[in-house]
Amino acid sequence: MDIQRIRKIFEDTAYVRTGGSEEELRAARYLVRTLESLGLSAQIVPFEVPMSQIREAVFLADGKEIPCKGYLCAGSGTVEAPFYYLRNTDPCSLSRCKGKIVMIDGYLGYWIYQDLLENGAVGFVTYDGNANYADRDIDQRELRSYVHKGNRIPGVNINAKDAIALIRAGTSSAKLVLDQEETLGQSHNVILDLPGETEQYIAFTAHYDSTSLSQGAYDNMSGSIGLLGLAEYFAGHSHRCGLKFIWCGSEERGLLGSKAFCAGEEAVKDCLLNINLDMIGSIMGKFIGCVTGEEKLCHYIEYLAAEEGFGIQVSQDVYSSDSTPFADRGIPAVSFARAAPGNTATIHNSYDTMAVISCDQMVRDIDFITAFAARMANACRCPAAREMPDNMKEKLDIYLCRKRDKK
Repeated sequence: MDIQRIRKIFEDTAYVRTGGSEEELRAARYLVRTLESLGLSAQIVPFEVPMSQIREAVFLADGKEIPCKGYLCAGSGTVEAPFYYLRNTDPCSLSRCKGKIVMIDGYLGYWIYQDLLENGAVGFVTYDGNANYADRDIDQRELRSYVHKGNRIPGVNINAKDAIALIRAGTSSAKLVLDQEETLGQSHNVILDLPGETEQYIAFTAHYDSTSLSQGAYDNMSGSIGLLGLAEYFAGHSHRCGLKFIWCGSEERGLLGSKAFCAGEEAVKDCLLNINLDMIGSIMGKFIGCVTGEEKLCHYIEYLAAEEGFGIQVSQDVYSSDSTPFADRGIPAVSFARAAPGNTATIHNSYDTMAVISCDQMVRDIDFITAFAARMANACRCPAAREMPDNMKEKLDIYLCRKRDKK
């Protein structure tokens, strides 16, 4: 994968492609055509996803309308109640949510949503963006099914500047109006099989969807291009193991593409290892490897990097990406990324463009990942144990909201 082709792919995919949208399918078809130009044949595999179209979303604070976007899949309804900013999540602060429309900091994760429900909140407000940026962008967010589990209250997202203004003004009352049409739609995985000498295979993953404001160059067309580079390499080089390349749809909506692939026992029974690429090639930042598996694999990667003269920081942890559903099925998983400082490259917003990417660095990152993958693909026996250590099982339970982090 040379610099010119890398640049061309970034240019051709510089558009928003949210999970389940026509633009996401357009990108899937583009990936298939790109593989065809390399002499490779891939399939587009659909899977069901919840979809929603907002007809109306209104947020009034003390009678003044605040620009907002309604939460997708949060149902429809109107609620008027006192306004409350939940600064802390201690029991005393949470107890004051009862009967109120509650504004929280950060994302609406599983446990904070359960806390809101348990303490009687009747609606919610989140905010994003940056008080120091000139834009007034508002992300289109979703109340995910694993979060609400059928118990839904209306919510909206606003810009951080407006959130600050609400608190400065001492806002006391709020009204939410949310009206939407909810349906079932389709997202898509793009899958390429390169058979080997055995039925066992290594799964390579990278998501190609983006969030609602983002062109998703860094997160994660960069990883998708990395997979194209790996596929191109292995199409012309031997590999004892079978190789399966999966460009995952709807990762930004909760790892839905990789979850769909891993749902069937038959699909993953012969999978030895997952190698996941999520955000590589940034101009700034350190290269990292995150191993969800035995600690020995961390040391192997560190030794290989030293041999290759490639800087890396490796840890044993759960990475928030498409590697996680594989690890949850007991398959050792390695995620590679170049972690840029937040003031040099940000994600999930309109600043995630090709401007933060170095095509030269993309080539170097892909070359190292290829060196690791080639050793795994040609190993007499895959050295990574297909068994999840207890400490990783604990972290997976916390990440997948089966257990609450006591910290």
